[in-house]
Amino acid sequence: EQLVESGGGLVQPGGSLRLSCTASGFNSENYAFAWYRQAPGKEREGVACISHGDFRTWFADPVRGRFTLSRDNAKKTVYLQVNNANSGDAATYYCGAAMVNNMYRLCLLEGSVDFWGQGTQVTVSS
Repeated sequence: EQLVESGGGLVQPGGSLRLSCTASGFNSENYAFAWYRQAPGKEREGVACISHGDFRTWFADPVRGRFTLSRDNAKKTVYLQVNNANSGDAATYYCGAAMVNNMYRLCLLEGSVDFWGQGTQVTVSS
């Protein structure tokens, strides 16, 4: 199983970018996906999760209303749209896959994730 994140980079405060997570080597349509992030000196935190069947989503408070999450099973890809970026969004973003149904639990408990990608870095600066 492999997950590859892409789309990270430099974004200005208030700007937008889209992160992608592409799966290979497993039936990703049967998995829920989570996006976690880790800033320097901080613990990794869940920011957004999406279920496998009905595409239910859950967002952490700091990003709710600014981030959107979608998936394209035909492309085996999950997209995290970052809007109205602020300094708190600067971090390395990790994509994870899990066979769970509770999106709140998936975003809250890092141990719920079955496997991870290598991460993509987001820098917020003018």
